[in-house]
Amino acid sequence: MIQGVDNRGSFRPAQGEIPTSPGVYRFSDRHGRVLYIGKAKVLRSRLANYFQPLHSLQPRTQRMLALAAKVDWTVVATDTESLVLEHTWITEFKPPFNVQFKDDKTYPYLAVTLREEAPRLIITRNEKIRGARYFGPYPKVWALRETTALLQQAFPIRTCNDADYKRAMTSGRPCLAGQIGRCGGPCSMQISIEDHRERVTELVAFLAGGDQSHLKQLRVDMRAAAADQRYEDAARLRDQMQAVEHVMEKNAVVLGLDTNVDVFGLRADELAASAHQFIIRDGRIRGERSWIVDVEIDDSPSTLLEQVLQSAYEGDREPPPEILVPQMPENSLELEEVLSAKRPRRGKVRIRIPERGDKVQLMDRATLNAGEHLIRYKLKRAADLTARTDALAELQQALDMDEAPLRIECIDVSHLQGTGVVASLVVFEDGLPAKGAYRKYRIEQTRDDTDSIHQVVSRRAAQLNLARENNEPSSGIYRDRPQLLIVDGGEPQVKAAARALAEANITDIVLCGVAKRLEEIWLPGDPFPVILPRTSEALFLVQRIRDEAHRFAITFQRQRRSTSIASQLSEVPGLGPKRVQGLLKHFGSVARLRSASVEELAAAPGLGTKLAEQILNHLNTEATPAKLDEANESDQDRRETE
Repeated sequence: MIQGVDNRGSFRPAQGEIPTSPGVYRFSDRHGRVLYIGKAKVLRSRLANYFQPLHSLQPRTQRMLALAAKVDWTVVATDTESLVLEHTWITEFKPPFNVQFKDDKTYPYLAVTLREEAPRLIITRNEKIRGARYFGPYPKVWALRETTALLQQAFPIRTCNDADYKRAMTSGRPCLAGQIGRCGGPCSMQISIEDHRERVTELVAFLAGGDQSHLKQLRVDMRAAAADQRYEDAARLRDQMQAVEHVMEKNAVVLGLDTNVDVFGLRADELAASAHQFIIRDGRIRGERSWIVDVEIDDSPSTLLEQVLQSAYEGDREPPPEILVPQMPENSLELEEVLSAKRPRRGKVRIRIPERGDKVQLMDRATLNAGEHLIRYKLKRAADLTARTDALAELQQALDMDEAPLRIECIDVSHLQGTGVVASLVVFEDGLPAKGAYRKYRIEQTRDDTDSIHQVVSRRAAQLNLARENNEPSSGIYRDRPQLLIVDGGEPQVKAAARALAEANITDIVLCGVAKRLEEIWLPGDPFPVILPRTSEALFLVQRIRDEAHRFAITFQRQRRSTSIASQLSEVPGLGPKRVQGLLKHFGSVARLRSASVEELAAAPGLGTKLAEQILNHLNTEATPAKLDEANESDQDRRETE
């Protein structure tokens, strides 16, 4: 919980002491651990923001300052230098209050060991092999093994390890892999070092740019062998040619053959973001990778993109001349300078947003992949037994509960511009949804959200008391009492729910509310919210429960609206149940049907102009002010409701 302790006076520098130059600053705790690193164009102005009244700061900043005992800074000459230094320090110190990248696993690459006398094609996660030429990264090692087998067939080069190669070259006897036809290097005694080097050069050219000269030569040699009746050689060359074609199919051209570009997609929610990168060289997708990033309250997409781009080109990774992003990252001009420095003598790096054509489609695919990766991450995290156990234990401690909340119920109210008010109650047992215990509520009359919350909690409390009076803990779908009741909302909603529980004399259920965006946990009668760490399993679980309650309420509200208009349409002469369902399916939503013109209605299957006019007249006659509000709902409003 945020406490009213302000220790900033012990380390606050004098105003005149802080320079007005660009630079990088860092906050540290009393043990010397770096808590947060930031950059500023004007250090004095930026640091002054941290010494504003504590209540005006973001909860994350409050938590950081509560731990801080020191702030220092380094002055640099330009904004570009501050960008580089900030990222260097973040990589070195890994401060807990900066953007944290998850899934920072090493990705497999294809590497050609050009420094060796007889180079090999290997699959490796080591990005620092001296003299190696890298291709990738690739997301799946099994797919990479399949591609490597095809490449070895198309370009027969050395496959044996260094010890076997040296032994074979010293003794003059083929290596073991060469004896069984699995090694095409000089150690097989079938090819010279010079000829083997030529094969390697052809392989590198093919991987780098899809060079088809090797394929053309194989086709010529195959036909010549067949003409000379050397059918075994022709069959071998045919197999090699098919292997090359198969590899080329697996690396289809998506842009112009001279296009080198990286495409980044980004999807985020309140707690986490996922970034996906397509690596395109010579018009072909040569690799891809994904990140999961912890999102803080004040981390905008532009800030996340800046961090993602710097992370993508760490070390010796060279950026392409063009980088496509869904929106411009923070400090984009300085970032272009930093990335251009990684391409000496090869031109400037340009960061831009695609506007049309194939590049927009690639951006959409990257964004879709980022979204899928985020969903998989959240599902994996939700299914983790250890994570669920930790979440329940953290909730018990944070909310000062006597026992872990093994059964949690959450209530959410949904309406459309004040009409069609409904509520949902979802149940989680042992951190997992118990969908058989979900409940829907209709709210016929209400003053506002707090009144709706009071009504629903009162009805739920009556059900709990009735079950206890009848001594039926296992009757109905509510076989157990919850240890924790969550309402979607802040302090006003919690007060309304607490009043309903008090009126029902229920004192054994802990109550809290979850405020959107800041993800604050409000307790009855407490003037300060409980702030769970943004990376905690407890906050992830609470957010997931709240989102499930919201989804269930929205679904119920739409079902009611759909049923309502279907009953109205059934009163129109000539419209049977099948035509009504077909009409709703054709327009996709109630709002679109209500706003349709006579011509648009007549274009629907099974309708004509006369019937369309009857439908429109009936809907206009039946429309009430509430229904007109519903008819005016835009598609954008609908997406925001979702």
